[in-house]
Amino acid sequence: MRVSFALIAFLLTALPALAQSDMAPREGWAVHPSDKPYGALIDAVKSTAGLHKLGVVTEAGPTETARARGVEIPGNRVIGLFNNLYAVRILKLSTPAMIEAPIRLYVTENADGTATLSYKLPSAVFAPYAEEAGAELTIAAAELDLIFEALVQDALR
Repeated sequence: MRVSFALIAFLLTALPALAQSDMAPREGWAVHPSDKPYGALIDAVKSTAGLHKLGVVTEAGPTETARARGVEIPGNRVIGLFNNLYAVRILKLSTPAMIEAPIRLYVTENADGTATLSYKLPSAVFAPYAEEAGAELTIAAAELDLIFEALVQDALR
């Protein structure tokens, strides 16, 4: 029994350290490492959103709540951004596609103290609905790809 408790205690302390890894590129995503610290990158995303006619619709992350419980985890925040003109446009094309809005940007703290800004490309997010909705949805998603990439480039400066 003592070995089991010791093993459990080890795993509970070792696993959080093992869990942190920097975001890696993946298919259908844009992954942008930055030189900015976690909090500064969050602020940059939120302050840059309006310049690209996007509103902050949602925001969530476990880091601060975990810290309040005495648990330290790397910075982790999801910021949902969208534009009502695109919402109405996409909704006219496909009611089910709107489950994907807002587009979520993911700010993660890297092991070296910098942060990475990642998101699923709108064209990848809306692709499953293209057959039903037609070419107009593909066009709208491609436009959103450009808007989000411009926002990210500004936020990274």
